[in-house]
Amino acid sequence: MSTATPDADPPPTRLGEQVSDVEAKRPHILIITGLSGAGRSTASNVVEDLGWFVIDNLPPTLIDRVTELAFAPGSSVSKLALVADVRGREFFSTLVDTIRDLRRSEADVKVLFLDAEEEALIRRFEETRRRHPAAIEAGVVEGIRAEREQLSELRGLSDLIIDTTDLNVHELRERVLDLVDDPSSATLRIDVVSFGFKRGSPREADLLLDVRFLPNPHWVEELRGYSGMDAKVRSYVFGQPATAPFVEATERLLDVVVPGYVTEGKRYLTIAIGCTGGKHRSVALANEFGSYLEATFGLPVEVKHRDLGAE
Repeated sequence: MSTATPDADPPPTRLGEQVSDVEAKRPHILIITGLSGAGRSTASNVVEDLGWFVIDNLPPTLIDRVTELAFAPGSSVSKLALVADVRGREFFSTLVDTIRDLRRSEADVKVLFLDAEEEALIRRFEETRRRHPAAIEAGVVEGIRAEREQLSELRGLSDLIIDTTDLNVHELRERVLDLVDDPSSATLRIDVVSFGFKRGSPREADLLLDVRFLPNPHWVEELRGYSGMDAKVRSYVFGQPATAPFVEATERLLDVVVPGYVTEGKRYLTIAIGCTGGKHRSVALANEFGSYLEATFGLPVEVKHRDLGAE
């Protein structure tokens, strides 16, 4: 019990500070879900190796009963992972409500959603020659699209979305480890990703900023061969009248969003910044916002340039 007096000032905290011992002792429930072929089996194997009690393909209607038994007095289970997906058929529709109910309990509940682009999923199903679980009579493509529609609301409830399109098994394992290993020291990690809209927007983005309203250095002959990593392109981008107000407004937005993600216990925040080709404007601004986030919040920040060099 705390002995602090009511008028004592609380100790200062940082955004990445460890959670309390009481928080660490709460029952932990991880719901693993997402698109078929996106890596659910790999994710469940990772958490099982870490000592989680894993149940695959559990109908959502049984989740309440299973969690009650798992965390009953005398049980050795403290970390429970449940793999739930459209294989549950008619039972799957209750999963969203079940997750909301669990989040009102005393347990620490996290939802991990595995996603991937359609082309990657098609290729994986062709390699394994397995029937898509959502394709009763239709083909793989129709099954993928039907499943994505079914999972849209659940995706919005997820704490972490991992896009496995370009990840190998080892890289996916590392991402899952970041989520579930040592939850008592959970820290928000921020990815700032530059990209080009002509190659599609990043599916994993939590916050997407479109900077195509700024003049494009591509149309300046002496700048075309350079990128946003170069000083002359950066000077051009930040010399535009609209750039400074945009940067200032975005930083004020981040001042609200980042602490909010920390308060909600989120582990990842992906901020995507897009221009036409992903070479000039988005690269310069991604570097700027990455530096601001790192200096302001003291959290792990990684800046990635998805399409730089792809032109």
